[in-house]
Amino acid sequence: MLQLQAIREDKEQIVEALKKRNIDALPLIENVLQLDEKRRALQTRLDNTLAESNSISKEIGILYKSGKAAEANVLKERTGSLKEESKELNEALTATATDLQNLLYQIPNVPHESVPAGSTEEDNEEVYREGDIPTLKEGALPHWELAKRYDIIDFELGVKIAGAGFPVYKGKGARLQRALISYFLDKNSAAGYNEIQVPHLVNEASGYGTGQLPDKEGQMYHVGEDDLYLIPTAEVPVTNIFRDVILNESDFPITHTAYTPCFRREAGSYGAHVRGLNRLHQFDKVEIVRVEHPAKSYEALDAMVEHVKNILRELKLPYRILRLCGGDLGFTAALTYDFEVFSTAQDRWLEISSVSNFETFQANRLKLRYKDENGKSQLAHTLNGSSLALPRVLAGILENYQTEDGIQIPEVLIPYTGFDKID
Repeated sequence: MLQLQAIREDKEQIVEALKKRNIDALPLIENVLQLDEKRRALQTRLDNTLAESNSISKEIGILYKSGKAAEANVLKERTGSLKEESKELNEALTATATDLQNLLYQIPNVPHESVPAGSTEEDNEEVYREGDIPTLKEGALPHWELAKRYDIIDFELGVKIAGAGFPVYKGKGARLQRALISYFLDKNSAAGYNEIQVPHLVNEASGYGTGQLPDKEGQMYHVGEDDLYLIPTAEVPVTNIFRDVILNESDFPITHTAYTPCFRREAGSYGAHVRGLNRLHQFDKVEIVRVEHPAKSYEALDAMVEHVKNILRELKLPYRILRLCGGDLGFTAALTYDFEVFSTAQDRWLEISSVSNFETFQANRLKLRYKDENGKSQLAHTLNGSSLALPRVLAGILENYQTEDGIQIPEVLIPYTGFDKID
């Protein structure tokens, strides 16, 4: 959520920056400023009314002590009307503050100056590429065919149990999945991230805190009776650990990693490009989350990008990095780098990680602050990244490592799997 003070002071710059997202934010910004002015005027009237009421109450006490009961009773009538007025003002103030908050929730984050202009994923900027794309023999299969041939993932059984998008991993497929989770967590821990386990359901306040609500409400599974949401990413519960927290500068950097299943409705996705593991309703992901001093957050973002690079190098998967354009940038992000692995069998790039800096956008919603050197409260910066999302990494391994007599296991994973081939 953007800060009101920034909107007041930098309205034109914010409106201009949000044009990178292909939106005209001026009407919304103007409404915010009007409501803010109304809220502040109501607050002033309420403060004055309460001050007058307190002053009269003291005067009444003095009059009674002085034996001037008649004069005191006249003033008591005035305090009655002031109490009614303050009640009405307080109700109006609460309603206005709620309307203002709801409007602020609708404004996305301001893109970083390095974010390229553009409308769709086709306008994203490739900034890095590494790894040789393997040459597969004729007849190479996509991962959903390989999964069936070697009986390691059963998509039809998942449909029977839950529905499309809920695969069942079997045998060496399940063990490879578990191996990837352990490998990712070990890599993150070795890089200084503190491993934690978090709930897989969150309350509404947590959804609003990291910006999934109200923006992505339609993509989240909601447990109505308990008013809880299944998490779309570990970013939500991990970052909400710091909701309503005031840190010290010495606490930075805060680095966490967590494995969780993730749940996304992904309504309306059909076609070959979402077959198999390409688009799921339930999938596993290992996440890294950082809380940083604002002066260090972009240095931290670069370190996160290098960390994910190192993992993909060890897996020996060809990958590229994209800087997302304004039109493809997530609602809460100021800058995002997407990692994509090349699927040789599908002849296409598959997104396997997003690494983002949210600057103060989430922290403002979370009320996540720190005390600066002068003892003044400031908003921290939050960042997160997939390290990594499993389905498309697994798809890339199955497809790129396939041979005529089985699927080789990346060397770095063999100590985790206990086998070197799926056959």
